Amino acid sequence: MAKMKIAILISGRGSNLQALIDHFGPAITNSPIEIVLVLSNRPDAFGLTRAERAGIPTKTVDHKAFADRAAFDAAMDAEIRAAGAELVVLAGFLRLLTDGFIAGWHNKLVNIHPALLPSFKGLHTHQRALEAGVRFHGCTVHFVRPAMDEGPIIAQAVVPVRPEDDETALGLRVLAAEHRLFPAALRLVAEGKVHVQGEKAVIYDTAFAGGILFNPLGA
Repeated sequence: MAKMKIAILISGRGSNLQALIDHFGPAITNSPIEIVLVLSNRPDAFGLTRAERAGIPTKTVDHKAFADRAAFDAAMDAEIRAAGAELVVLAGFLRLLTDGFIAGWHNKLVNIHPALLPSFKGLHTHQRALEAGVRFHGCTVHFVRPAMDEGPIIAQAVVPVRPEDDETALGLRVLAAEHRLFPAALRLVAEGKVHVQGEKAVIYDTAFAGGILFNPLGA
C-alpha cells in the first residue's frame, strides 16, 4: 500500500508533532504515512527544529507578511500542494482558517482538540472543565469544518479529573493522551479505515469498531 502523504501545520513547540514523528517519521519502517512537510506560521517555532532534526522538509509562511487571512491561507495552500500532501494535519496550529481553505481540503483536514467534543469548544478547555465539575475530560481528533471545533469525530481519549487537579496537572494528563490518540487516529485514516457518512466518521476496523478509547483508570 502506498503511503499517505501528510503536511503538518504547527505554531509552537510541537509536542504533538514529535509524537507523530516518533510514529511516522523517516526512521520508522512500515509506516502507512509519509510526513512530506511541516509548516509553521511562526519562524521561531521549535517544532520546525524537531522536523529538521528528523530530516523532514519544513516551510515557514509568516501570517504577519500578508494583508489578510485569505492571502495567508492561499500561500499555505500553495506550499502544501507543492509538497504533494494528501492530508493536512493541525498539530497546535494557532490560526483560524478561512472557509475557502477548509472547503479545499474537505474531509482531508484533521485537528486535535484538548477536550471531549462537543463539550468545551474553544480555548481554556482544562480550566473550564474544572469549573464545570466534570469527572472525565480528554481530547478529540476530528475532521475540520468552518465552525470552530466542529466536524466528524474520528477518535477520542478519556482521562479522569482528580480532586487535586489544577489546570496544569489536568492539561498534562490530557496532553499525554493526545500523544497516544493522534497517531492512532491518523493511522486509521491513512489505512483507509475511516469514512465520512453525512457528518459522522465511521471506522471500518474490528479492533476500533466502537471507536478508540484509552482506559481512563490507567491515565
